[in-house]
Amino acid sequence: MYDKERGLYIAHCSNGALSITGKMANRHGLIAGATGTGKTVTLQVMAETFCQAGVPCFMADMKGDLSGISQVGKMSGFIEKRLPEFQIENPEFQSCPVRFFDVYGEQGHPMRATVSQMGPQLLSRLLGLNETQDGVLNIVFRIADERGLLILDLKDLRAMLDYVSQHAKEYTTKYGNISSASVGAIQRTLLQLENQGANKFFGEPSFDIYDLMQTEGGKGIMNVLAADKLMMQPKLYSTFLLWLLSELYSTLPEVGDLPLPKLVFFFDEAHMLFDGTSKALLDKIEQVIRLIRSKGVGIYFITQSPTDIPENILGQLGNRVQHALRAYTPKDQKAVKTAADTFRPNPDFKTDEAIMNLETGEALVSFLDEKGAPSIVERAKILFPLSQIGAVTEGQRLDIIKQSRIYGKYDTPIDRESAFEILTSPAPSEGGESPAEQASPSERKGEVKKKPGIMSKVLKAVLTAITSTFATILGTYVADKVTGKKTKSRTSTTGRVAKNATSAATRTITKELTRDILGNLIK
Repeated sequence: MYDKERGLYIAHCSNGALSITGKMANRHGLIAGATGTGKTVTLQVMAETFCQAGVPCFMADMKGDLSGISQVGKMSGFIEKRLPEFQIENPEFQSCPVRFFDVYGEQGHPMRATVSQMGPQLLSRLLGLNETQDGVLNIVFRIADERGLLILDLKDLRAMLDYVSQHAKEYTTKYGNISSASVGAIQRTLLQLENQGANKFFGEPSFDIYDLMQTEGGKGIMNVLAADKLMMQPKLYSTFLLWLLSELYSTLPEVGDLPLPKLVFFFDEAHMLFDGTSKALLDKIEQVIRLIRSKGVGIYFITQSPTDIPENILGQLGNRVQHALRAYTPKDQKAVKTAADTFRPNPDFKTDEAIMNLETGEALVSFLDEKGAPSIVERAKILFPLSQIGAVTEGQRLDIIKQSRIYGKYDTPIDRESAFEILTSPAPSEGGESPAEQASPSERKGEVKKKPGIMSKVLKAVLTAITSTFATILGTYVADKVTGKKTKSRTSTTGRVAKNATSAATRTITKELTRDILGNLIK
């Protein structure tokens, strides 16, 4: 909970309240512990404390449990028992303003990004490409930039890959070898990505990160990502969140250390971010995490063990909450020792022993002080949430989605002209206007106009000849009337005209038949 006296009050120990210092909240943090030790509740307590302070948060909801932050909590026997420990008499249960998001658009507002925004480096990681394939993908993006072709969705990327493959010889001397095997491998991985539902994520309207940094009634809005389905695709999940961090980093201005952060980003199942990550991308992640704090953004990783986080990044996580770890194997024992070594020792107890004996809801806590130095680790109990613990109903979720200020902003996909439409349109005609521009609206939608066959051409020729004949006869008849010639003469003249017109029609029909038959033979 948040108040002026205690600040961002998170836990309580024998020495009193343990609070995160507001201007140090952007120095990042870690919530670690074995399954079932209370990490999710700690995350919820932290998030609603930031909310009460007016700081918006973004968090991934793995099981739907965090959706309860949108509802008012209530007293329970467990909470009532712990009130004296926290020196709280009458807790003010309250909810937080919440927006639900979902990459698949099923349990919240859709979140999309264009393929160009994702970039070749993140996309290569998502597709699991090798070095050669990664090089080809970078060439495709470069050519698209040079030609001014937008790569917005997966079909645009497919079209660009097909184009580059067909014109490989033209670009080989400039960019290097472009093998059809590499292009084919990328196309196959794109197909797998589409089967996982990624085509719902790539496209427009792309997500505006400023929609994550809003307040309502003085409280920071909690942006909850439905991740139960997304978790089944670990690469898509981690790459999506990494893209979101990159967007925040590249878009937000420098603000330095503020009294409170502009946004707090909770990254659950953080080990997925680093599994199978190349050295180059790992360096980029480290850079983003190191520098994004100057943009007023705090990142809090949630994972089972500190060993899941690379050392260079772990060293940047100043605010730490460590729940219990079990040491059943030599690997587990090493993880306990690593976790203990990351804390500033407390002479009252041995840190490694305490980690293995913590109860549910209990944790080792160390936050940064006013000067940015880590405090001595304390064995403490995490506060209880003031909002509901557990998931909301589908009806409650739907009501919250419909009442959101951004409802309808991202719901309808937009498919404007991009690489796919340009590369698959027919070549321009002699007049300079492309067939797509000359076509009727129905043809532009994809309807194919069939070429006239032989019989239709013959019928057209017959009709033309008949029309011409009658026009000639009528003209002759009128001329005779004016000149006053005799019927006999007029009849003979009309007959000659009709005969000549019929002969002309016969020649036209014969010519059309001959042209089409020869054309078919040549084909």
